[in-house]
Amino acid sequence: MAVDLTPKQPMKAYGGEGGAYYEWSPADLPMLGVASIGAAKLSLAAGGLSLPSYSDSAKVAYVLQGKGTCGIVLPEATKEKVVGVKEGDALALPFGVVTWWHNAPDASTELIVLFLGDTSKGHKAGQFTNFQLTGANGIFTGFSTEFVGRAWDLAQEDAAKLVSSQPASGIVKLGAGQKLPAPCAEDRVGMALNCLEAPLDVDIKNGGRVVVLNTLNLPLVKEVGLGADLVRIDAHSMCSPGFSCDSAYQVTYIVRGSGRVQVVGTDGKRVLETHVEGGYLFIVPRFFVVSKIADASGLEWFSIITTPNPIFSHLAGRTSVWKAISPEVLEASFNTTPEMEKLFRSKRLDSEIFFAPN
Repeated sequence: MAVDLTPKQPMKAYGGEGGAYYEWSPADLPMLGVASIGAAKLSLAAGGLSLPSYSDSAKVAYVLQGKGTCGIVLPEATKEKVVGVKEGDALALPFGVVTWWHNAPDASTELIVLFLGDTSKGHKAGQFTNFQLTGANGIFTGFSTEFVGRAWDLAQEDAAKLVSSQPASGIVKLGAGQKLPAPCAEDRVGMALNCLEAPLDVDIKNGGRVVVLNTLNLPLVKEVGLGADLVRIDAHSMCSPGFSCDSAYQVTYIVRGSGRVQVVGTDGKRVLETHVEGGYLFIVPRFFVVSKIADASGLEWFSIITTPNPIFSHLAGRTSVWKAISPEVLEASFNTTPEMEKLFRSKRLDSEIFFAPN
C-alpha cells in the first residue's frame, strides 16, 4: 500500500471574530479518501456561535478544550436538546442531526471541538460537507423569496429580510447582552460521555489508561456506526503493537504530549516511522500493526474506529496471540531453540496493553 501515512495538521476553512473551522483534506492526507473518513476542528472564541447546520456524515465529536453549550435537534424531534459540554466530552451525532455550538461570552479560553466521522455516504470521500441553515451561505439563500415565503407563511418582503439579515457565514460572535438557552441536565443523558471521568476500561500503573466508547456507554454510537476511545500513556511507556481484527480503520488525533509511532504493513514493511505531538492526525490502514512510545511528557490520543464495537488483537503482552499459541508452533515459527522459546514466553506475563519503562 503506497499511500502516504504522514500525520498532518488541519488547514483553516473559514472563520472570523467568533472563531474558526479547520479541516483535514484528503489532498493533504490521502488516507482520508481511502478510508472515507472526515476530520475537522471547530474553535470558538468567547461569545462565538457556530450557526445551526447539518452534515452529510455521521460523526463523533470530542471536546478538546474549554466548556460551552451544544444544541442538538435529532431527526423528527419537536424540541432541541441543550447540552452543556466540557473538555473530555464525547458526543455521537447521527445522520440528519442539526447542531449549534456556543462558547460563553465570559469564557477564559476557546471552546475547541474535534469531529471525526464516516464520509462513505457523503458528497466527498474523506471530507465533510456541512449545510448551513442561516447566514450568507445558508440553504434558504438559494430559494426564491416566493418559495421561502410560502414555506414559512411570510410575506415575500419579510421572507427576503429574514433570509438576508445574517451576513456572516458559519460562525458569528454574539453581541453584548445576547443570550442563548441554558444547558439542561436531562438533555445530557444519553447524549454525551465524559472520557476523563468515565470508568476506565484499562488502567495499568505507570503504563496507561483507556476509556472506550461503545454501544453500552453511549448508545447513539450504534447509529453513528463508529467506535472511539481515549488513550493516555505515561512517560516513556509503550502501547503494545496491535491491529484491528474486524477490518476497521483507526483514525488517531494526538490530544497532547508527544512520542514516536511505527506502523508496519504487508510483507513486514515499516510504512510509517514518525514523531507526533498535539494537533496531529493520522490513519492506520486495515489490519496494519501500530505501536507508540511516549516521550517524557506522556502521550494522549483520541481515536475513532470504523465499527461501533471494535476488537483489537495485540502482538505483545499477557493477552497477546503469542501466549495462546502452543510452544511447539512458536518454536518452529521462529526457528528457535526450546530455551529461547521459554525465555520469550516467560516475559510480559503481567503486562497487558501498556508497558511501563524498565
